Amino acid sequence: MHSDSESEIEDFSTPPTTPPQRRPIAANQVQGRAGGFVFQATDTNRLRRFLCLGSEGGTYYTNEKELGLENARAILRLIDDGKGQSVVETIVEYSVAGRTAKQNPILFALALCARSDNVAVKKLAYESVSRVCRIPTHLFAFVDFCEKLSGKGTGWGRAHRRAISTWYNEKDPKQLAMAVTKYRQREGWSHRDLARLSHLKPCSNAINAVIQYAVKGMAAVEKTLVESTDDDVVKALRLLHAVEEAKTCDDDERLCYLIRDSGLVREHIPSAMLNNTQVWAALLENMPMTAMIRNLGKMSAIGLLAETAGTNVHVGLICSQLRDGDALRRARIHPFNVLLALKTYESGRGLKGKLSWPVNRMIVHALDEAFYLSFKFVEPTGKRYLLAIDVSGSMQGSDCVGSSGVSAALGAAAMAMTTARCEANHKIMAFCHKFVPFDVTPDMRLDSVINYMDRLSFGATDCALPMLWAKEKRYPVDVFIVYTDSETWFGDVHPCVALTKYRVAVNPDARLIVCGMTSNGFTIADPDDAGMLDMVGFDSAAPEIIRNFSLGLI
Repeated sequence: MHSDSESEIEDFSTPPTTPPQRRPIAANQVQGRAGGFVFQATDTNRLRRFLCLGSEGGTYYTNEKELGLENARAILRLIDDGKGQSVVETIVEYSVAGRTAKQNPILFALALCARSDNVAVKKLAYESVSRVCRIPTHLFAFVDFCEKLSGKGTGWGRAHRRAISTWYNEKDPKQLAMAVTKYRQREGWSHRDLARLSHLKPCSNAINAVIQYAVKGMAAVEKTLVESTDDDVVKALRLLHAVEEAKTCDDDERLCYLIRDSGLVREHIPSAMLNNTQVWAALLENMPMTAMIRNLGKMSAIGLLAETAGTNVHVGLICSQLRDGDALRRARIHPFNVLLALKTYESGRGLKGKLSWPVNRMIVHALDEAFYLSFKFVEPTGKRYLLAIDVSGSMQGSDCVGSSGVSAALGAAAMAMTTARCEANHKIMAFCHKFVPFDVTPDMRLDSVINYMDRLSFGATDCALPMLWAKEKRYPVDVFIVYTDSETWFGDVHPCVALTKYRVAVNPDARLIVCGMTSNGFTIADPDDAGMLDMVGFDSAAPEIIRNFSLGLI
């Protein structure tokens, strides 16, 4: 990688005076899987990494099952240490604020708390189910995790039954009708299963109508409630009738009417009609943001988003929504999911299956803007930053979030670009066993950064290089941000020692932020040094955390 660059560091004029990274320098260090000694991330930080990054797919050094068990043990230790209520509060905070890319880690962690022997933690976890499980898919997954964690027991105790019943009874009847028809079953569970096992007693005629439909079908509802004049019942039944009619509708005009009149969504549409551009045009008018981003490839494949000589109104609608930062945040669109959508859409083919499509460059550019807008906006600090991206082999071999196909290295580059766009005084570099310029600029589109990353080669890991380079060059830095998996082992100087040397030689107030790009248990940040912070990569609040730490507010 840039093997002829004059900025590479291979040798140093002064021999190291401390042990190399393959030997410990402190009693609280542990040996990483690559062989180097690093610090153990705290269980609280492990929880945060797990919620944001998960363990699906494992990492370069650890398989998925082992990593999942390690993260589960960290959560259980927090509960045993009397921090269980704080764990639940963190789960709810991250879920409600949309700080996580996937819901399964959140739901698994909540299920662990719900299955706890600690009565207070268990109670709080079940009271939080409705806030965390916002759609039936989440609820089914939570129930499935609870079932698997129950061992030989059924898992359907009083607290569990009450939480499930409350989930249904708290919903607006029409919204519940939409939910049960859009998400009929997942993870081997159906609404009929949950209603039966929770001994669900509907709290109103309207809720009863929806539950009757989900459990016994439309005929059962019409026998008992079709003559009702209850306004909530009438609204719910109107939607349910539209859903039933749509199942067998092969008239695109009638189907478009049902979509616009009753708010039907893609999941209500028969498969035979999902290649019809008029149907998709009707769906697009009020399509939720997440569904819109997920279906960009399909809409392009059928020609709805074609590049034309004039203005394509459908493309214009999509681009305007993608450029609406408030709408992105209201919809809890996570930056990682925008990055994945950008990478997938620009490739012109799906990650699975045979679907392919012509790429509309206007949509690519809008997705690029949406990525930066989906982070929480923060004011610049005016500090001097050195952004160092780990491009070693382990970063390329690990997915940033689960089995997404987006490497930790690419995720790190995308994260670095968010700070680079916010902070004018910065320098971006890359490192593995060498330290080289990262030839991108803040005004580059993210798709160009992706293409640049794909051309890089990767090597061993030395996380001390950013500080060593800055010391050698006497380069002024207030805050080092190292985006890494902390699997460092190659160098002769530990990263925390390199920072100490830089502080002595150049800037005594220099700080280090370690942005963890995988959910392993390692960090190069010394937990006893208040000037070092271990944080999670691809937390949507990351820019705000970086700003507050850089200013000494945390």
